[in-house]
Amino acid sequence: MVPFKYDPPLVPFLDVLYADAAIMVVHKPSGLLSVPGRLAQYHDSVLARIRSSCPDAQAVHRLDLGTSGVLVVGLNKEAISNLGKQFMQRETTKVYLAEAAGLMEGSGHIDLPLRTDWENRPYQIVDFTQGRPAQTDYEVIGINLQRHTSLVRLYPKTGRSHQLRVHLKELGHPILGDHLYAPPEVFAASPRLNLHAQYLCFRHPITHAVMEFACSADFIERFWAEGGMAA
Repeated sequence: MVPFKYDPPLVPFLDVLYADAAIMVVHKPSGLLSVPGRLAQYHDSVLARIRSSCPDAQAVHRLDLGTSGVLVVGLNKEAISNLGKQFMQRETTKVYLAEAAGLMEGSGHIDLPLRTDWENRPYQIVDFTQGRPAQTDYEVIGINLQRHTSLVRLYPKTGRSHQLRVHLKELGHPILGDHLYAPPEVFAASPRLNLHAQYLCFRHPITHAVMEFACSADFIERFWAEGGMAA
C-alpha cells in the first residue's frame, strides 16, 4: 500500500451545483474527503467546508477520497432524515464512470459479496460466506487502444465500501490510479483514482420534486481526447 498523504485541493473551495435552504449539491474533487476524519489533519472535507456556512449540515452518503463527482448534503434535520432514508432504501439512482485497465466489451452484472479484511483495513474482499450482498451492473462505453484502457459506466445496486473498485478488480480490470486494488503499473497510470460519480437522481426532501445532477471529470475528457473510441 502506498503511504497516505492528505493534500486536498483548495480551489475551488466548493464547486456548488445547486443549493437551497434544505440541500446543497456539490461536485466533489478527487483528493478531498467527503466527511472529516478522526484526526485533526483530516478535518478538511466537503462537509467541513459546507458547515463553515451551514453549521447543521450532515452527510447522507459519501464518496471515497479518490472518487470525484456529485454529492448531496442535507442542511437541516428534516432534509437529512428524508435523504438518509432514500439512500438506505435504495430509492436514489447513481451512475459512475471508471477508466479500467485492459480492453473490455459488452455489459454485465457482477454479484460478489464483500466484507472488510479486518487484518488489512481498509481493504474489502470477496467472501461468499460472511460477505454482505453487493451487486453492480456495468456497460463498456469506450475503448482506448493507445492507453489500453476501457471507459465503463457503472450502476451500483448496493452501496458497499469500495464496491466498484473491488468488483472491477475481480473482473481483471482494476481502475487506473487505485492505490489499494490495482497493481503498481495500473496505479501509476494515473495521478488520481479514475472513478467518477457522474449522475445522481433523488427526490427533494421538502418539495419531493425529482432532482437530477450530472458532471464530468478530467480523466473522462482525456480518455476521449487521447484516442478513445465508442465501444
